[in-house]
Amino acid sequence: MTEFNQQAKQHVADIIEQKRQLPGALLPVLHDIQNTLGFIPPQAIALIASALNQTEAEIHGVISFYHHFKTRPVGAHVIEVCRAEACQAMGSRELEQHVKNTLNLDYHQNTKDQQFSLEPVYCLGNCACAPSIRVADKVYGRMNAEKFAQLLDKLTTYVVELN
Repeated sequence: MTEFNQQAKQHVADIIEQKRQLPGALLPVLHDIQNTLGFIPPQAIALIASALNQTEAEIHGVISFYHHFKTRPVGAHVIEVCRAEACQAMGSRELEQHVKNTLNLDYHQNTKDQQFSLEPVYCLGNCACAPSIRVADKVYGRMNAEKFAQLLDKLTTYVVELN
């Protein structure tokens, strides 16, 4: 779902109603909205703020603090390239440029087919195996152009069963 239509608005309202009485309801609300819609539409912020008796600035502050939350649709596969010092020392800048060129996009963008998004990250905790990237919940260390090509093949290959 990429737009904030009536159906998306209803999903947001339902989630808020289900979670609003929880202690610290904001994070569960945000997680559920993102899990349902794939991102947190900016138009949802006013609804959340009103229901939780908070300001829109407070809601936006939480969303922008946690890199996990997205306020725009992302691709089916989010590729995060580590930009921390250890990864940079081991070649992440070259890897970063290779990834950008291969996917023909920059950070915070999606491929035209919506299969990939590219995001920077500032430490994956895998410094000993730098440079690293993460796709979904899996971290890939000692990444290079050849390994990245193999990873893309895995991400774009689908098993088709014929009956």
